[in-house]
Amino acid sequence: MSPASTGASTSVGAVPSVPVPGSSGSDAIGSDSRMTPGGPGYRRMSLALFLAGVATFALLYSTQALLPLISGEFGVAASEASWTVAAATGGLALFVLPMSALSERFGRRTVMTASLAVAVAVGLLVPFAPSIGALVVLRGVQGAALAGLPASATAYLAEEVRPKALVTAIGLFVAGNSVGGMSGRVITGWVAQEWGWRVSVGVIGALAVACAVAFRLLLPAPRHFTPGSLRPRVLYGTVRGHLADPLLRRLYAIGALFMTVFGGVYTVIGYRLTAAPFGLPQGIVGSIFLVYLVGTVSASAAGRLVGRFGRRGALYLAGGTTAAGLLLSLAASLPLVLLGLVLITAGFFAGHAVASSAVGKTATHGRAQASALYQSAYYIGSSVGSTVGALAFRTGGWAGTVGVGLLAVLGVVAITVLGSVAARRSVANPARASVRATAH
Repeated sequence: MSPASTGASTSVGAVPSVPVPGSSGSDAIGSDSRMTPGGPGYRRMSLALFLAGVATFALLYSTQALLPLISGEFGVAASEASWTVAAATGGLALFVLPMSALSERFGRRTVMTASLAVAVAVGLLVPFAPSIGALVVLRGVQGAALAGLPASATAYLAEEVRPKALVTAIGLFVAGNSVGGMSGRVITGWVAQEWGWRVSVGVIGALAVACAVAFRLLLPAPRHFTPGSLRPRVLYGTVRGHLADPLLRRLYAIGALFMTVFGGVYTVIGYRLTAAPFGLPQGIVGSIFLVYLVGTVSASAAGRLVGRFGRRGALYLAGGTTAAGLLLSLAASLPLVLLGLVLITAGFFAGHAVASSAVGKTATHGRAQASALYQSAYYIGSSVGSTVGALAFRTGGWAGTVGVGLLAVLGVVAITVLGSVAARRSVANPARASVRATAH
């Protein structure tokens, strides 16, 4: 995954590097006191943020593999149970920007610690939810609290790690996101098969407690953070400027639409695979999320795809792969369904990586806010996909969920075509392109 797929790089005012007083900005030893691989504190910092990533995404999606069991206990349909996922991702989407602003004022480590503490505390209450409504509320609060992690982690790294080591350091945090998201679903599936969903989410809560404590003990105190003021007017102006940019708007929409497909498919797939004609046990269904490993490969290949086909060509390829997977998943054969999930996952992660990386390249100022907006759109897409995909499943079965996904892919293609048209117009009218560049 790219940093933007996990919620990284969202801090208000974060910059790629922070000069040290008296430094020329080089990475020469002795001229830069920031951390570097093999240097003091680097290994502790890397492990701390890896564990924070594991805790964040294990908690965020802890109920996704358990929805059939939650439906069974509370006597609700998939469309109602899916709100336990949608509320968490929606809460994160709404609070990414506010949390990033708080991290500018109170510090990255402080906000990350507080966020994890609140999210973990709520996670320990989730197994005791007396009703589906209470469970949804708790999950919404948990998602809002977790917004402080992606809002601060990359900013901390940008300030405390030397530029040449930054990509590697961010990669470790992203790896924690991936491991947490995948292992959380797999663990909950197998534990729930034996002891039920309440024990399962309790185990994830206990895992998160251990990760949070280790994170706080391991993470070095920041040495290069300079507190800023909470200036809503400046934040508002930057956000408004990004939303006025047609290319950024298209990229935000593409990220949201890709995540609509992904959120819908993986929210509902448990219902399909535990029912006839497959009848798979909960543990096996949870293990289906190992398919995420395919996404890690396709996301890492996104750069090569863009180099060969261009950004829009890569988006067409990602959309086509996702659509082919959706169609293939309609089959009544389990191997074909699994192959369809592989294609959906590969297409989604590739498209998400292309769109999210393009945001950073497109924004010429306020890149942190531009990334935060992308992530807000991304998680809103997850919430929409979870709820709409589940509603479609309730009314039209798996074919209904696939239909929602295909409409979202069609939206990606349509937006990409509009981008191609806009690019040709810019080439035909260089004066307009020059005005746009000057404005930004």
